[in-house]
Amino acid sequence: MRRTRPGRQDLKQPQRGAALLAAMLTVTLVATFAAASLWQQWRAIEVETAERDRVQAAWILVGALDWSRLILREDGRAGGADHLAEPWAVPLQEARLSSFLAAERGVAQVEDASTDTTDAFLSGQITDLQSRLNITSLAEGGQVQAGALKQFTRLFERLGLPSQELALLVENLRKAQVRTGGDGNAPLMPQTVSQLGWLGLSPPTVTALLPHVTILPVRTPVNLNTAGIDVVWAAIDGVDMAGAQKLVQARESKHFRSMAEVVEVLGRVPFDTNDLAIASAYFEVRGRLRMDNTTVDERSLVRKLGLEVTTLWRERGAFDRDTTAAPAQQTLR
Repeated sequence: MRRTRPGRQDLKQPQRGAALLAAMLTVTLVATFAAASLWQQWRAIEVETAERDRVQAAWILVGALDWSRLILREDGRAGGADHLAEPWAVPLQEARLSSFLAAERGVAQVEDASTDTTDAFLSGQITDLQSRLNITSLAEGGQVQAGALKQFTRLFERLGLPSQELALLVENLRKAQVRTGGDGNAPLMPQTVSQLGWLGLSPPTVTALLPHVTILPVRTPVNLNTAGIDVVWAAIDGVDMAGAQKLVQARESKHFRSMAEVVEVLGRVPFDTNDLAIASAYFEVRGRLRMDNTTVDERSLVRKLGLEVTTLWRERGAFDRDTTAAPAQQTLR
């Protein structure tokens, strides 16, 4: 029998298949490398864009803080009492940033393709922190202050909070104020109300106290021109809820210009001048800037002494938005 030898055409078939497979692998590798390079470039652009937006937002909020300090400085120039009918007490609702620039330039609208202000929205608010009870006033130099303790006792009763937690708060606050480096059991002194858990308060108690208390560097009186009705009732020993409502209604028609006018409304002298006042020195400034998908919040503690307005600290984070967000970053000034 004769063997059939493979022809030249038959030998070329495997070679063509191998060449086609090699070409497909090459195309696949090139496409993979190109896709990886494109993804890395896209990622770098997104990171750079987000960082640019964050830096821009931070600078704009610094400008907003300077603006609020100017408002408070003008209020200090006017002198007198601090009340809720003053310009600083009017919150800034969310508004397009370009509208502020347009108002400054004296035109109806700013159309500038070189900036992103058309998609930036700014909002903010100044709050009188002396409209609340000051945790720091509970103890001074490690000694419990009787007047402030009465105020907080009434506030805890008003809010239905356990008195045991108030006792724990006072004791831990006293220890924190006299804390030394060698005392490892003494708690740290909190800087904000949300940190009151450090002094032994439960989360529900901290949440209930948030609108009514604050933590300031020094002992401060309560401003009766700006305090809420619950704080007014707690701050004035011996005044019932009807008396507190009468006081709030009286200031709505005409703010108190002196403590004598407060006495006139209440019909007696029920307070210590160290515990109550009609003017304030400490304010909280909040600002929020929204640019596309980026939202930056900032709040600051500002002290006003006459014409001197000083920023004591600033912190940036997600306030009143998402409690699971990253913790705020605080900057002392």
